[in-house]
Amino acid sequence: MEKTDKSIHNICIASIKRNTIKPYDFKWTKFYENNADFPYSGLEIELADNELYICSTFIDNDNFSILTSRRLVTKQNGQLCSENILGATNKLCGNFKGGEDENNYIFGQIQLPSGNVLKYFIETGNASMVMIYGVRTLIRTNTMTPNQVDTIARAWNNRLNK
Repeated sequence: MEKTDKSIHNICIASIKRNTIKPYDFKWTKFYENNADFPYSGLEIELADNELYICSTFIDNDNFSILTSRRLVTKQNGQLCSENILGATNKLCGNFKGGEDENNYIFGQIQLPSGNVLKYFIETGNASMVMIYGVRTLIRTNTMTPNQVDTIARAWNNRLNK
């Protein structure tokens, strides 16, 4: 048995739902049950076969981060960077709870196997859990067996549906 994009997507969405406070109506941040829910067309992003959108923080056309079942894509000030995060490690992301006098977003970071660091947008407040848990869970699935991915996603979904 092999880990599929669908099984990775399922565990990431279950983790996001498990750790994010409802309602999920955030200003810039969304997660996607399927690719048809992804509202942003015309971006410079081409998905591979079976690759699925997981979540995004979309501030505007020049500033966004999108997590898929295979990679993290960030466009900051018009500069696009797309990296496969296989073997990446999660780094600290600062004060993601936000506050009245702070920006409405911060940057999270992952360190790639090459040693390079890739930043990604995180909307502060309750929305922060979407990107944080999406990225964290995707990175963790790299060390899981296919059976573990399916079992954990099924268990989390069962708990959410009770």
